[in-house]
Formats: sequence, structure tokens, C-alpha cells
Amino acid sequence: MDDSIMNKKLAEQRRDAIVAVVVLVVVILVVGGVGILFLGDKIEFVEGEAEAHEFRVSSKVPGRILKFYVEEGEWVRPGDTLVALTAPDVEAKLEQVEALKAAAEALNEKSHSPARPEVVQAAYEMWQKAMAGRDVAEKTYQRVDRLFGEGVMTAQQHDEAWANLQAMKATEQAAMQQYEMARRGAQWEDKEITAAQVREAQGGVDEVESYVKEMVLVAPVAGEVSDIFPLRGELVGSGAPLMNIALMDDLWVSFHVREDHLSRFPVGREFEAYSPALEEHILLRVTSLKDMGTYAAWKATKVTGEFDLKTFEVKSVPLRRVDGLRPGMSLVVELK
Repeated sequence: MDDSIMNKKLAEQRRDAIVAVVVLVVVILVVGGVGILFLGDKIEFVEGEAEAHEFRVSSKVPGRILKFYVEEGEWVRPGDTLVALTAPDVEAKLEQVEALKAAAEALNEKSHSPARPEVVQAAYEMWQKAMAGRDVAEKTYQRVDRLFGEGVMTAQQHDEAWANLQAMKATEQAAMQQYEMARRGAQWEDKEITAAQVREAQGGVDEVESYVKEMVLVAPVAGEVSDIFPLRGELVGSGAPLMNIALMDDLWVSFHVREDHLSRFPVGREFEAYSPALEEHILLRVTSLKDMGTYAAWKATKVTGEFDLKTFEVKSVPLRRVDGLRPGMSLVVELK
């Protein structure tokens, strides 16, 4: 009786041992399978972001925002009116330079016009009077010279008559020059000066008019208005940015890739990236690689940190136009 009970207990112990071994083997197999599944080769992903150049719109002159003709998100074409400013000081400056130009043109016209008829006539009369005086002095000298030859006149009287004749000739020449000046008008030097003043005044008008044109800004390129900075009525300074225009036809995608994965992204290589926003794969081509510098995240390849892996910016462009792709959207590449 005791032997049968003992044998029964031994049998139960063997059975329990076998079950425990089987359970242990199953657990080991399950744990090993899970380890192989989750601790095997881990799939890595590289995430990139779509970007686009932005054209900054600004004014050369300070002014106050009068009106916006576009809104954020609106598509514009070259020549479309974007914003109008008002600047009373520029308008006042334009009136000032236009007045200076009018004064310079009046002086220039005066220098090219002949003198008034009364002035010309008076100069002519003075010339005729000087000619008559020269004739009298010449006849007087001839009589004195003849009498001097006869011994009637003294040498001093002869010299005085000669000096008077020369003086009257000089007076006649001066009167004639005065008449010619009155008839022809101002000298050519004066005409050049007044003409230069007109050109200078015109330059001032052109300069201020260029400022006036800057008070109404138009789109220089085609794109989408991405940002508008000031509000209507605000005062903006010279060169202050008013809005940004995103060049949507010039999109690219930048990926930050560790250098141990750069062999997958040589320049010219084509690859696919998945867009979560568009739920489609996009074909890209690598155009350039650039070291991101020491500010980029580095990764130690070993715990002891024997050497580090630097990060590079991989720039790529879509091979075709992708409708709906916008700056800021993420694209993911699976590193197999």
C-alpha cells in the first residue's frame, strides 16, 4: 500500500517535471521569437520637409499702409497690385522739385531769348553815337595833322588829336560789342549754366517720382502670398518687409541624413518619399549635399564615443509637379 502511494507520487512528480520542461521550452521559443521579431534589424526612417523660396516685398520710402489689395494665401502674378501707401512728405517734396524745375526752365528760356527791343534799340543808338564821334575825331586829326605839317600846330596838339581819335575808335568798338550782345542775347556760358540747372531739376523730379511709384507696390514674381506683416494704417519704415510671396513653382525637399546613410543619397540619385499629407509616394532626385556644421546633432557610434557621425542636409527636387505639395509638409523615406 505504501509502495503504490509512493509510486503514484513519483509518477506525478515526473509528470509535473515534464510539464515544467515543456512550458519552459515554449517560453524560451516565444521569447526568442519575440526577440528576433523586435530586436532584429530595426527599420529606420528619414524625415524631410518641403521648402520654397520666398520673395520679400518692401518699400524704399517710409509711409503709412493705405490699403491691401491681396490676402494671405492668394495667388498673384507679376504686375498685380499688392499694397498702397501714403506719404504726405513725399508728395510735398514732389511739389517742391517741380517748382524748382519750372524756375530753371524759365531762366533757361530767358537766356536763349534775345533782349527786349527797347534794350537792343538803345544799344544801337549808342553805337551810332560812338560812330559819329569817331568820324569827328578822325576829321579833326586830319586837319591837325595837315596844320602840324605846315608848322602851325604844336606837337602836343598833334598828339592830343591822335589820342582822341584812338579813344573814339575804342568807344565805337565797345558800343558795337554792346549792341551785338543785346541783339544775340546771353552768352553761351550762361546758356550752358541754365541748361545744366534744368537737367539738375529734372533729375530731382525723376528721383521723387520714383519714390511716388514705390508708394504703390506690385508683384515682381508669380507666387502665393504667404505672410502679410503690418496692419492697415500702420506706419512702416524704409526697407521694412510688408509681405512674403512663396515661389510655389520652386519647391524642394530637405532631409537631414547621418553620414552613415549618405551612400543611399548620392547626387543625381532618384528615390521615393512618402507624403503623409497627400498619402502618396513622390519621386525625387538628389541635387546637393551640405554639411550642417557643428550645430547639427551628432551621434556616437559606440558607447565609448570613439568617433561621431555628422549630419548632412540632402536637398532634392520633385521630378514632376505635385499638386497639393506645400512648404512645411513632411516626407518620409524608409531606409531598408
